[in-house]
Amino acid sequence: MNLSSFFIYCFIVAFSPGPSNIVILSSVQNSGMKKTLRYIAGASIAFFLLIAASVVLGQLLSTGMPIILPILRIVGCLFMLYLTYQVYTMDVSKSGTNQTASFTSGFLMQFLNPKVVLFTLTVIPSYVMPYYTAGPVVSAFVVAVSLIGLSAYMTWAVCGSLFQGIMQKYRRTTNTILALFLLYSAIVVSGIPELIKG
Repeated sequence: MNLSSFFIYCFIVAFSPGPSNIVILSSVQNSGMKKTLRYIAGASIAFFLLIAASVVLGQLLSTGMPIILPILRIVGCLFMLYLTYQVYTMDVSKSGTNQTASFTSGFLMQFLNPKVVLFTLTVIPSYVMPYYTAGPVVSAFVVAVSLIGLSAYMTWAVCGSLFQGIMQKYRRTTNTILALFLLYSAIVVSGIPELIKG
């Protein structure tokens, strides 16, 4: 197993912009770091549970994923559209009313985002389990990938906190831009671009 390619892949997937990271930026801007930590806790726990499930369910997931994926795409797209609406319509005159910065929202986002689901449910079975089968070793990889996910969420939150002054000064514009990124993510997750291409 090539550890460097494994970890590079994990870091790229975790740190690249996506719905959860965009919601984290929005949450820091509108509710502050303390409330955003709830979202991050929910997202991180769900991320860990999905990776752990991939180890336990292994083969069953690989055969069932083609059936589950279209449903995840639809539900995930709808949830992201809901979050897009929440971010866009957020009352810019009231700080601290961000409903997207909840533990439940962070938790659900992970289970409804097909990209996160595909990554978490395939990374350990594809990269690790062909080479390592001992429980402690596989568990160490599960923890390592989970910590990479947590560090990515925290990095996005810290960046949001560093730029919070600028983002709050232009709150309506920032909310609109973040909502557009979420809308784009919802469209990509829906599979519509793939249908148009092919």
